[in-house]
Amino acid sequence: MQKAELHRAELESLKREVAKLERGSSPAASAVRVSTGVPDLDASLGGGLARGALHEVFAQGMLDEAAAAAFVIGLALRASGKAPVVWIRQDFVGLELGEIYAPGLADLGLSPERLILVRARDAPAVLRAGEEAARCPPLGAVIIEPWGNPKSLDLVASRRLMLAAGRSGVPVFMLRAGGAPLPSAAATRWSVRAAASAPLEGEAPGHPACEVSLLRDRVGSIGRNWIVEWNRDVRSFTPVSPDRAALSRGLVPVSSGGPHPEGAARKRA
Repeated sequence: MQKAELHRAELESLKREVAKLERGSSPAASAVRVSTGVPDLDASLGGGLARGALHEVFAQGMLDEAAAAAFVIGLALRASGKAPVVWIRQDFVGLELGEIYAPGLADLGLSPERLILVRARDAPAVLRAGEEAARCPPLGAVIIEPWGNPKSLDLVASRRLMLAAGRSGVPVFMLRAGGAPLPSAAATRWSVRAAASAPLEGEAPGHPACEVSLLRDRVGSIGRNWIVEWNRDVRSFTPVSPDRAALSRGLVPVSSGGPHPEGAARKRA
């Protein structure tokens, strides 16, 4: 059998396996839902975010990469409970956007002690490590962060991630740094941009806020937007009224260290 025929055969096999998961034929299927804390958003998702599934998150623009990362961290914290979170990151992401900043993670409620950070040389390595991590039920969540639109990130790769998540029940969040939407088996696809936050008492800076758009959902409605803020004390998103008085504030930094000189404008806040 030729290489192209093998690729098509693998794709068809994975499609059948993912279809079984979507029909709930697997004991670890994505029927388990995780509440975001926002009732209207949960209702649009059919009761919350599917736990044993792959979810894609894009920043609306390069300056929104920090907001997208913060949204993913919030979802991972909601889904993981007290279990460890694995974050698999391509080296080039750190060069372009800055390295992960431990105080920024702690400010969002993710203790660095709970984070297992994996550095990968290229996108294929990110995807391989992500699939292996997704097969490990004791983990609370897996975040994978390849750069751009690599050739290795095709339908087969996304179906393998979806299948691994469905079998283990471990949610996989793919943070698409510098990427654009492509055909994917992901259960949901999101676009995120930074938003202003409302001041707390004494005009103190408010909770980190972002606007999220549901671009794709296999079981629910799409094309809806929500402005939400993240409260680390209760580890929950809460809805924000678009017209409320707001104090502009950038999201807490999740990156540090200088970006690549040509990517200075892309550095996370």
